[in-house]
Amino acid sequence: MAKARAPRRPLDSYTIKGTNKTVKAGDCVLMRASDSSKPSYVAKVDTIESDSRGSVKVHVRWYYRPEESIGGRRQFHGSKEVFLSDHYDVQSADTIEGKCTVHSFKSYTKLDAVGNDDFFCRFEYNSTTGAFNPDRVAVYCKCEMPYNPDDLMVQCEGCSDWFHPTCIDMSVEEAKRLDHFFCQTCSSEDQKKLLNSLATSRSSDTKVHTKRRRR
Repeated sequence: MAKARAPRRPLDSYTIKGTNKTVKAGDCVLMRASDSSKPSYVAKVDTIESDSRGSVKVHVRWYYRPEESIGGRRQFHGSKEVFLSDHYDVQSADTIEGKCTVHSFKSYTKLDAVGNDDFFCRFEYNSTTGAFNPDRVAVYCKCEMPYNPDDLMVQCEGCSDWFHPTCIDMSVEEAKRLDHFFCQTCSSEDQKKLLNSLATSRSSDTKVHTKRRRR
């Protein structure tokens, strides 16, 4: 005769062992990997439940890191980027190591500083087919790559496009010292004259806009 399953009851919250942090449905958490050499898994809590023996389980939806996806990590993937997958699971609450925050891509790029528990998500991921939603995002620079918030970029004052210093034969240090920048397409003689006039009229600490996450 099959052993009867212990009755379960829903919980509004769960306090992470060894801490005073409380987890509720909708929170994002870091979960201990079975392989200690791997980083913690990132998940979104769906529901929390307990049985009559006091065992607490969490129903989660996994976030995948780029290297866990079928296509692997690509150049434009940020170091703190994760994908919201269609992979649901049930895990022991004991494996929760702490809480984290998964920001929208736009919110993440506006952070003044990125902490260890900050991540961002701009794609949903189908773990069976490897498909992403959306399947297209804006691209920048001559290399036509999506924006990686870890990389510094400079903005052309003519066309307003963004460029990686390495793609325009420039070092990061040189890019940081720029007062003005026009891409090759926009570098006409008239714009060079404008650049010279602006350089003499503006203070020396005026810099070209740069695009990069602060850490």
